Amino acid sequence: MRLAFFGVHGKVGTVLVPSLESAGHEIVDAAGGGLEGCAAAVDFTRPDAVAENVERCLAVPAPVVIGTTGFDTNTVDARAREAGIACFHAPNFSQGAVLMMRFAEAATKAFPRAEIVELHDEGKRDAPSGTAKATAARMGTDPAIHSIRLPGLVAHQEVIFGGPGETLTIRHDTTSREAFVPGVLLALERIRDLPPGLTVGLEALL
Repeated sequence: MRLAFFGVHGKVGTVLVPSLESAGHEIVDAAGGGLEGCAAAVDFTRPDAVAENVERCLAVPAPVVIGTTGFDTNTVDARAREAGIACFHAPNFSQGAVLMMRFAEAATKAFPRAEIVELHDEGKRDAPSGTAKATAARMGTDPAIHSIRLPGLVAHQEVIFGGPGETLTIRHDTTSREAFVPGVLLALERIRDLPPGLTVGLEALL
């Protein structure tokens, strides 16, 4: 598949692009030219760039897989519905992170008191992270979220539950952005089966 990639030279892009090419995809640097002939697009850029990037893709038209967090999902959803094109966004493309959120949701039934600590590289622009927000939404108990940004980190999150005489910690660590590759490949494989508009969450594809 011929793919347009927004963010080729970013921290995620430098890992994902070689992996996508190894999987047989032809990658076009979306920042360097037109998107004609591209069957789909991938965006790992900045929150303030997503809407414009999606507009370029809708004009092709080409569905978009979005890994960037912190953008206005309502605007992208509305524009994709108007254009009749599917877009997909995951706050985290790691399958382990999806399981962590699922386990946290289940634990809330026994431990309603909890707080979330999320840790990312200092270059991450949004805080709290999209993963932390998605986890909190699934838990439904409005837990406090603590964000840490430091060099040397990739993407880490723990949900700490407290009850009488005990605590429970559910933690996920991404030590390499290679963890995102299977999720992105799955999204590209399934995106044309999704309805127009923005579908959110890797669990929708699992």
